[in-house]
Amino acid sequence: MKVVLFCGGYGTRMRNGTPGDAPKPMQLVGPRPLIWHVMRYYAHFGHTEFVLCLGYGAHHIKDFFLNYQETTSNDFVLRGGRVELLSTDISDWSIAFVQTGVTSPIGERLRRVRDHLDGEEMFLANYADVLTDAPLPEIVDRFARSDAGASMMVVPPSDTFHCIELGEDGMVGGITPVSRMPLWVNGGYFVLRQEVFDHIPEGGDLVADGCAELAERGRLLAYPHRGYWRPTDTVKERVALDEAYSRGDRPWALWEREPSARSSPEAPVPSRPEAPVPSRPGASASSQPGATAQSRRALTVVPST
Repeated sequence: MKVVLFCGGYGTRMRNGTPGDAPKPMQLVGPRPLIWHVMRYYAHFGHTEFVLCLGYGAHHIKDFFLNYQETTSNDFVLRGGRVELLSTDISDWSIAFVQTGVTSPIGERLRRVRDHLDGEEMFLANYADVLTDAPLPEIVDRFARSDAGASMMVVPPSDTFHCIELGEDGMVGGITPVSRMPLWVNGGYFVLRQEVFDHIPEGGDLVADGCAELAERGRLLAYPHRGYWRPTDTVKERVALDEAYSRGDRPWALWEREPSARSSPEAPVPSRPEAPVPSRPGASASSQPGATAQSRRALTVVPST
C-alpha cells in the first residue's frame, strides 16, 4: 500500500519566526528528522512506496533524501576507501516528491496527489509529525474487512489540563484530568479508500470535510489506540521526544526490536463483507562506493498542478 505524508505546512508553533526554519517534519529526534521516523514505521510493516505532499520548506526535505547518509544509522565497514553497508534504511524505498502548494489545506494536498494513487483500492495517510507504536497490520486488516470509506486512529487526549464539573450555583462538583474523560481525538493515522475523494471539495480539509461527511453517512471507522502516541505540535513536545530518544526510550521505533516485514511479501488484503461497518470516533547487506544510497532508490520530483 502507498503511504501519503502531509509535510508541507508551516508548523507555526514549532518555528522561531525566522524564514529559514525547516518544516516541522524535518525537526530532529535523535540524528534523524520526524518524517524519517514516521517513514521507518511504515517501512517496518512493508509499506515502502511514499508520496510526499510538499509545500513550505520543501527544499529541506528534498535535500535530506537526495543527500541521504546511510552511515548515520547503520553499521558499515570502510575498506579500501569504500563504504560497505551492513544494513540499509531506504535502499528499497520509492519516494515521490510532489509540490502541493505552500498554503494548501490537508484535503487539497491529498487531492493534488490523487494521480499517484491510481489503482490503489486502499492507501495510508499521515501528518508526518506524530509517533506511535500502534499495530498497523491490525489497523489495516480491520479496515479491509469493513466496507467503510475511511479509517481514523483515535487516541485519548494527551493534554495536561483538567475538566471542571460546574454547577449552576457556581460551585465545582468535580475535577477530572482530560486524559480520563470519555473523549477521543484524531490520532493522525489514516487508512483511506478512493471514496474519500468524493467528499473533499476543492480547497477542503481531510478531516473537517472528508471524514466529517463520511461520519455523517456512517462510513467512518475508528481504531481506538491507548498505547504509545506522541504529537509534536510544540517545541516542548519535540524536545521531550528528543530527550526520550537519547535515553533509549523510544517505543515508536518498532524496527529496533521486532522482525521486519520488509523482506517478506505483503499479506493479501482480506476480502470485504457485503455489509458496511459504520463507526464514529468520540535489511539485507549491501555495498556501495559512498555513504549515500541515491543510486539504490527511486526518487521522483513532480511539479504542482
